[in-house]
Amino acid sequence: MTHPAGARPAEETQPERTALAWQRTGLGVLAVAGLLAHAALSAGRTALVVLACLVALAGLGVLGVLAPLRYRQVRATVAAGEGVPASRAAAGVAALVVLAAATALAAVLLTLR
Repeated sequence: MTHPAGARPAEETQPERTALAWQRTGLGVLAVAGLLAHAALSAGRTALVVLACLVALAGLGVLGVLAPLRYRQVRATVAAGEGVPASRAAAGVAALVVLAAATALAAVLLTLR
């Protein structure tokens, strides 16, 4: 979408896009936890159910704590007219996603035995 020369959109959308990205990440981790729990219950593996609950809690942490926090930070930075720097939380969430994927892979391999 183009705007006339010098005109800016009525509202900045970067904070909203960032919030949606964080929400998608948290929901993805929750989905992995749900699939992991389903596989663990089907295989009768109690330890994997506990692991699935831990992954779900991490996903809820992203959704309930980190996503709103990052949204407020990005919104304040954009309102101040500054660039949005990368945060340590983003690196932490990326590590969480990799950990959830590795956990799911390990669970699949364990249930195939």
